[in-house]
Amino acid sequence: MKFEEFKYTRPDLESYKERVNTQLELIATNKSFDVEFSAINEVFKLDDEMSTLNQLVGIRNTVDTTDKFYEKEQEFFDENMPHLQQLEQTFMKKLLASEYRKELTKKYGTLIFEKGEVAQKTFSPEIIVELQQENKLSTEYSKLLAGAKIEFQGGTYNLSQMTPFMQDKNRETRHQAQLIVSAFFEDNEDHIDRIYDDMVKLRHTIAKKLGYENFVQLGYDRFGRTDYNSIDVKGYRDQIFKSVVPLVTELTSRKAKRLGISEPKSYDLALSFLSGNPTPKGDSKWAVNHAKDMYKEMSPETDKFFTFMLEHNLLELDSKPGKSGGGYCTYLPDYKAPFIFANFNGTSHDVDVLTHEAGHAFQVFSSRDHIPEYRWPTMEAAEIHSMSMEFLAWPWIDKFFEEDTDKYKFNHLAGSISFLPYGALVDEFQHAIYENPELSTDERKDLWRKIEKKYLPFKDYGDDSFMEKGTFWYRQGHIFGAPFYYIDYTLAQVCAFQFWIKSQENHQAAFKQYLALCKLGGSKSFVNLVESAKLKNPFKDGVVTEIIKPIKDYLDSIDDTKL
Repeated sequence: MKFEEFKYTRPDLESYKERVNTQLELIATNKSFDVEFSAINEVFKLDDEMSTLNQLVGIRNTVDTTDKFYEKEQEFFDENMPHLQQLEQTFMKKLLASEYRKELTKKYGTLIFEKGEVAQKTFSPEIIVELQQENKLSTEYSKLLAGAKIEFQGGTYNLSQMTPFMQDKNRETRHQAQLIVSAFFEDNEDHIDRIYDDMVKLRHTIAKKLGYENFVQLGYDRFGRTDYNSIDVKGYRDQIFKSVVPLVTELTSRKAKRLGISEPKSYDLALSFLSGNPTPKGDSKWAVNHAKDMYKEMSPETDKFFTFMLEHNLLELDSKPGKSGGGYCTYLPDYKAPFIFANFNGTSHDVDVLTHEAGHAFQVFSSRDHIPEYRWPTMEAAEIHSMSMEFLAWPWIDKFFEEDTDKYKFNHLAGSISFLPYGALVDEFQHAIYENPELSTDERKDLWRKIEKKYLPFKDYGDDSFMEKGTFWYRQGHIFGAPFYYIDYTLAQVCAFQFWIKSQENHQAAFKQYLALCKLGGSKSFVNLVESAKLKNPFKDGVVTEIIKPIKDYLDSIDDTKL
């Protein structure tokens, strides 16, 4: 079947609950192990059934936010997911109470129970109304940004389609593009402030009702983080501040010199070369054909995976009006099918997002036979697969960039390093927000600008007074929809750099190690997955400095003035 043939009908929730409850009655109620084991696996199947319908709605709603049918269905799931979460909590409670826990551990491992104990803290029936409101606010924010219609140079564009103008070789075009995008956010300032203020207060209320001091630990627990805490993350951010910020400041100076600009502004940062940024030399169909060849040559496993994606139309790549921004990969369990969503806009990011989301998709394809709990790892571990795939694609990257290949490699590596301070900025901002939920909207903006100057000391907004007052975070969807999911990218990046280092020495051996990691899925926690893959733990002091040294050596060896 092709993706467009995947059938959706609104689920009958009462019937679904009844079927789940029938199985739950067989767990932790003195039945035999075989009866209990069978009931648990039946619950997994039912969960897959509901997840498939939920994901279909999410995909079709983000592909076309103006589609009234799927808009209504998204509202239905926003309203009802908290009730389904209550069923999941009951299931996990039963699992934790089972007298056969020892035998079940032999079948499923220990992590499902460890995550279950954490998940028990994150839900109570008394927060259902708040969870419904939180879902609706997240959808409201996404829809607001997806609906952007920006008039520029005689055309109408959404936010994603404005990106090429931000990378234009003409400095005044970049300048005006930044100002017009800022104007969109300024026009919606009160709306965005209201959404976020409601979110922060709502999440604080939820945390207090559940017995937490504030939302911070609840945010961590929601992501199933079992082997590190906010103190570990602060130590890790300190490593980035100490070791990476000076390097990125140096790279920014090198860029300014290449561009012949003595005082670079924020609108200069997206352009890397006077000759223009590296761009793929064809459209999305052309890129997909090259990706097909690349994955065929990379390994039999990647060939099988990408062929499956193409045969079932599981890539939605082109940017268009009404489509949500960004990119993601999700999974449709009943079809054992990953799905890739992106917004191609003619920049090098098209290839980055294709390889990145293909990394996610390849991982879940490789671990699709795991139980639902273990198909995906926790978020920070999941990003290792995606970011590492970007680097494992390097031997074939000339297929996409042709004469721009050296330029792309330099820019990709420099850009990946330059991302780390921004990721730390987003994380530090969120910790401060949820530790101080009573901050006013103006105080939040002041806070962002203060932390921004710490991690990105070179970022000068020039005459863009709206950005200067601390509003760049408005466009970072994770801050709204997935609080505390951003440091994950940086942790994964430090792990992915290690795959880059290994692949420079022996690509085949690096891929073999990567494949073994993909097959583990989420059967281990983040730190245990890192150790299983023989990677260094980013939380250990000194690791960040050690990892970036060979990358700095590589970048220093390139005469970037000739690119």
